[in-house]
Amino acid sequence: MTTKKRIIIIGAGFAGLRLAQDLENTDYDVLLIDRNNYHQFQPLMYQVATARLEPASISFPLRKVFQHSKNVRIRIAEVQKVETEQQIVQTSIGAFEYDHLVIAFGCTTNYFGNPSIEKFAFPMKSVPEAIQLRNQILQTFEDTLIASADDLPALLNFVVVGGGPTGVELAGALAEMKKNILPKDYPDKDFSKLTIYLLEGSPAILGPMSPDSQKMSRIYLEQLGVIVKTDTIVSQYDGTNVQLQSGAIIPSKNVIWAAGIIGNTLNGLPESTITRGNRYVVNRKSNIIGLNNIYALGDVAYMETPKYPKGHPQVASVAIEQAKILANNFKSLLKGRTLIDYEYHDKGSMATIGKRKAVVDLPKFSFQGRLAWLTWMFIHLMLILSVKNKLSIFVNWMFSYFNNDSTLRVLLKPAVKK
Repeated sequence: MTTKKRIIIIGAGFAGLRLAQDLENTDYDVLLIDRNNYHQFQPLMYQVATARLEPASISFPLRKVFQHSKNVRIRIAEVQKVETEQQIVQTSIGAFEYDHLVIAFGCTTNYFGNPSIEKFAFPMKSVPEAIQLRNQILQTFEDTLIASADDLPALLNFVVVGGGPTGVELAGALAEMKKNILPKDYPDKDFSKLTIYLLEGSPAILGPMSPDSQKMSRIYLEQLGVIVKTDTIVSQYDGTNVQLQSGAIIPSKNVIWAAGIIGNTLNGLPESTITRGNRYVVNRKSNIIGLNNIYALGDVAYMETPKYPKGHPQVASVAIEQAKILANNFKSLLKGRTLIDYEYHDKGSMATIGKRKAVVDLPKFSFQGRLAWLTWMFIHLMLILSVKNKLSIFVNWMFSYFNNDSTLRVLLKPAVKK
């Protein structure tokens, strides 16, 4: 029987994975539970959806990451419930006891309580969803070849809802696909009427970024032919027509929803621990308020600090830094050292719009254009886990840069047993 303290980490996103890595080969027994057997690199998900990268390039098998670990175990399961009194996590494959529980399972797509949008719009929060969207995009191009004049407008309108980095990057990628790929793939079809809309409910796209970056990103998108509409809210979508709050209608069979996220919640935790956006209220040491040995990290954690009185931005850098601090505190617990509080040190934010077009905000200044684009590529390559995947992505990017093309436009539909 092990005498080590048991830490269960739910979720292998940026926070959960980093925490498990930092606790490797320590005097803790660590169990990492996720519904998938891989970590997915969400910032490049849109490139899978637009057939620029293979799904495997941004997916990292968890068992490969921890091949040489002596104390980290992996279980693939759906977490159903936590029993806080008994310190047990109930999952689809059985029950597991813990001494410390860390919730790091992130967020899901927020449809703001609109069932019609949830039913018909395409989300992009996971690798399977990105593959589904890629199939939809590629199938749409095929369908346009045989569509009637009445059906054509809905096929030729792509509507991206949400002007954050995901929406901006996806709209730019679709615009480049229209410009560089479709004329070569479909020489017998005129795609000049294909229109990409980017709809944002607030007054500017890339809301948290600097005014200069907001302005330049909009200019870049409009140069690529994207129709950017701010202060525009989608009220309904029936699979064929997008109805705006203003009353205007955009015919479209391709609505991609990137308008917001909402936290996943875990059965068994008191509702009093949850605040807006379904985030768990935590203290500066990532403890969920009122639950001494249960913690929350990343997108699903809401932590107020002097610098961030309304909580931290839901970005990967926050999740990774929170995981580092919690790992250090767990190590300090074993040695009786003082625990430290977390404070986020903003290193900046960025978004790419297309070839040689990107915006970067650093704490003291911002810049745009070619240098920003190179910076964006370098930072994202460095964040990729394995050398093999770094090389694969780099080769794909270089091929795309010089050829304005990719070789990954493959329709992979799930097989159906008859």
